[in-house]
Amino acid sequence: MTSPRKRRVVLLGSTGSIGCSTLKVARELADRIEIVGLAAAGSIDRLAHQARETGVRHVALYDGTKEAALRALLPPGVQLHLGAEGLVRLATLAEADLVLVAIVGTTGLHPALAAIEAGKDLAIASKEILVMAGEVITTAAIRHGVKLLPVDSEHNAIFQCLDGHRGGEQEVSRLILTASGGPFRTLPAADLARVTPAQALRHPTWDMGPKITIDSATLFNKGLEMIEARWLFGIGMERIAVLVHPQSIIHSMVEFRDGSVLAQLSRPDMCFPIQSALTWPDRVAGGLHAPDFPALAKLEFEAPRDGDFPALGLARRAGLRGGTLPAVLNAANEVAVDAFRAGRLPFPGIWACVAAVMEAHAVRPSSSLAAVVAADRWAREAASAFCQGRS
Repeated sequence: MTSPRKRRVVLLGSTGSIGCSTLKVARELADRIEIVGLAAAGSIDRLAHQARETGVRHVALYDGTKEAALRALLPPGVQLHLGAEGLVRLATLAEADLVLVAIVGTTGLHPALAAIEAGKDLAIASKEILVMAGEVITTAAIRHGVKLLPVDSEHNAIFQCLDGHRGGEQEVSRLILTASGGPFRTLPAADLARVTPAQALRHPTWDMGPKITIDSATLFNKGLEMIEARWLFGIGMERIAVLVHPQSIIHSMVEFRDGSVLAQLSRPDMCFPIQSALTWPDRVAGGLHAPDFPALAKLEFEAPRDGDFPALGLARRAGLRGGTLPAVLNAANEVAVDAFRAGRLPFPGIWACVAAVMEAHAVRPSSSLAAVVAADRWAREAASAFCQGRS
């Protein structure tokens, strides 16, 4: 029997939580996955360790001020690429089949588009890519005939549920994104103003980075995922719903026109969607295990508290209006989260900041990266001014 050809992967954002989980999956499936490039923002010690472990010949570092320190740590023969151009160089490596983008913020936009234009399939772990530039990215993917593979657990779940349904969008009634509800799912609305950053960073089921953990607490994480799903699956925002599921075992569901619902279930471990994306269309045995259903005992569901957690309504409004408004929502939220973590904004102030910046924005078409980046820059300035006024 012929061994399957290895999928050669460039990993942008290798030192973050998604990057480290991706490398764990690659170690478990060394006969199927080969890492050929690694990129990080500035964590040089971890990046150098990963380069030695994987044996890659190409590494990119966004923070050029650490070039000399990283060169001293890298094995001989490794090519080091620097800055934004270095990320693009890595994303277009001739030997790569697939580029996994796990870079937070706008930094991943240009390398993602460059990878598509170079004919590489794109595994997307960074929400900003589709939230901000969904039109640009999906149009380019169609034009160049490349596959967009979702790594977010919710979108990967929907991708799995839709796989093989030839009727596509016409068969689907709703996409249902599940949410854990975060650490304040049952907290009275009157107490939200007293929430501290330390409390917001204690997620009940997932182990994630600080930004996405706070987004889960505000439900902005789920709002961004609604916009992301609209672009990934071509489903209108009015047909994308959110359901709170505290156990985080069902990662999302698809409700079909005939009333049937398909769900994808697995333990709350990001290695599941990462492995699914990297090995698609195959399913292979790795180091992962199915849920223990008797131990779970029950699976719970409840409607989100839209009135107390306005993020879902703001995201739906941005997704329905389109243009540059989703990019503005995303940027304002990033600034507001930073201000909350620094003690300059109360927890409900995150929603207030995003709402104010969205209200002040003059929406423009988002058919170019330049327009998206300009809207992002404007929103960050407007959100910073809002936060300073509240300090």
